[in-house]
This record gives sequence, structure tokens and C-alpha cells, in this order.
Amino acid sequence: MMKIRTIITFLFILVALQGYSQYAYQFAVLKYNGGGDYYANPTSVPNLVKFCNENLTTKISPDVPYVDVGSPDLFQYPFVHMTGHGNVVFSQQEVSNLRNYLLGGGFLHIDDNYGMDQFIRVEIKKVFPNKELVELPFNHPIFHQKYNFNGLPKIHEHDNKRPQAFGIIENGKIVLLYTYETDLGDGWEDQAVHNDSPEKRKQALQMGANIVMYAFSE
Repeated sequence: MMKIRTIITFLFILVALQGYSQYAYQFAVLKYNGGGDYYANPTSVPNLVKFCNENLTTKISPDVPYVDVGSPDLFQYPFVHMTGHGNVVFSQQEVSNLRNYLLGGGFLHIDDNYGMDQFIRVEIKKVFPNKELVELPFNHPIFHQKYNFNGLPKIHEHDNKRPQAFGIIENGKIVLLYTYETDLGDGWEDQAVHNDSPEKRKQALQMGANIVMYAFSE
């Protein structure tokens, strides 16, 4: 497993050096099958990237492409975001590709945009059949990077349940983060899209920045 991780980490670095001389990294949004709207919130990740570059001094490309879950191109992106409202279906080839990506050093953030929960949990179980999604306690480091939070901020009400963060943990580190009943991605979008308050958008972007910082920490 360490050999796979070393090879993929090398590929991440090689892509950064060869393809994006002005930027250290490029993020992507996961494209999947099943009918769910993987393309929801198109301004979310570009706005998060801008916020991180301005507030964390990161050098992330502002260009955020879609990448198929089963594509070898997945390995070009150290951080991938996934969202949507509906059904998600991973084929066996896609399951294998995503598992190799995550075990090799990649990071996937899944943000339920409302209505995704019942489907994505089944697909996560396909990727990691021997692991459980673990709810993260408020003292987990992901909530205490540059910005301090007592768990996830509540951006949109949805079913009026408490926001929860779950992780798939490998060797003591989260490789897959699933955020539920918060809708961070809506808070990252352009203000005019959902008319969220400045405070809600600030909370969402700051929590997103914490996720990015954690993903790139040792």
C-alpha cells in the first residue's frame, strides 16, 4: 500500500510541476452516474479556491474541471469535491479506481446537497466494504485548522437536523469526508444564487478552508 501511495504522490507532484507552473495544485469536481446532478453548485469550488488562495496563501488553479470517477485522470487532482441531490451509482471499475485514488493519497470531500444521503452511503460502502463512516467529534483537527469550529456550521436547514461530519479513516487520517445536513457547497456559491447572509457564507468558506488545510496536512 505504501508503494502505491508513493507512486501516486509522485504523480501529483509531477503534474503540479509540469502542467501548472503558476499553481501548485488543481482541484476537480467528481462526475458520476446514476442520475444525480453532479454539476450542482458550479460556482462553489472556484469560490472556495479563491478564498483559500487569498486567505491561506495557497496556489490552487482557479480552473476546476469535472473528472469521471472511473477515469485515470482522477489521479491528477489531490483534492476532489462531490455533490448533488439524487442518485449515485458506482460501477465496479469506478469503485476500484476511487479506492486506489484514496488509498494512494487523494482526498474526496462529499457534500450532500440534499437528497443524496440514502444513495451515497451505499456507494461508499462499495468503496470501503470493511470500514464504517465514523462521525467526527468536535475536537477533531479538521475543525481546528486556521479557523475554529465546534463541529460543522449549519448553512441550510434542509430537514432541520444537526449538521454532521463523517470520515473514512485510513492509517489515522481521513481520506474521505462526508458532510451531511450542512450544505457547505451552497454557502460557497456566489451570494446571488442562494442569498445566504455574509456570515453564513463566511462560515462555509472558512470551514471549507479548514478541510483543504487538513487534506494537505501530514
